[in-house]
Amino acid sequence: MGIKSFQGKRDTSQTNKAEEQILVSDYMTTKLITFKPEDSLDDVIALLIKHHISGGPVVNDKNELIGIISETDCIKHISESKYYNMPSDINNTVGNNMATEVDTIDKNMNIFDAAFKFLASRRRRFPVVDEHGVLLGQLSQKDVLKAALKVKGNTW
Repeated sequence: MGIKSFQGKRDTSQTNKAEEQILVSDYMTTKLITFKPEDSLDDVIALLIKHHISGGPVVNDKNELIGIISETDCIKHISESKYYNMPSDINNTVGNNMATEVDTIDKNMNIFDAAFKFLASRRRRFPVVDEHGVLLGQLSQKDVLKAALKVKGNTW
């Protein structure tokens, strides 16, 4: 006599259902404060404080991502110039102080794959760009948490 299943007949309606992907584009922020390379760091500092943000993407005239400017970048400049009472100069621009090596994320990535990327990189946010480097938005760790709250757990 063969082994009988104690679980009963398998519900095929669940297995045939395509898994819904939760994408980065569903949760990314699209209204961003961006900066230009020619902006002064004094203006950047004022905007960071005013909007309670820790940094922002730097874009060119075509809205292509070219870097990131952060509080840390601004503090580095302050420690090198204002600490020694040096006057503001041509180095007081975003373009001269921004980080140009920027990790980005694709809008079509699964939100939970993005979560693993956050864990591996120890970053707090990723700019989202298209295939041409045009800035589309930004995904933060908080956005991943919002997505996790909306996901219902699997039942067996």
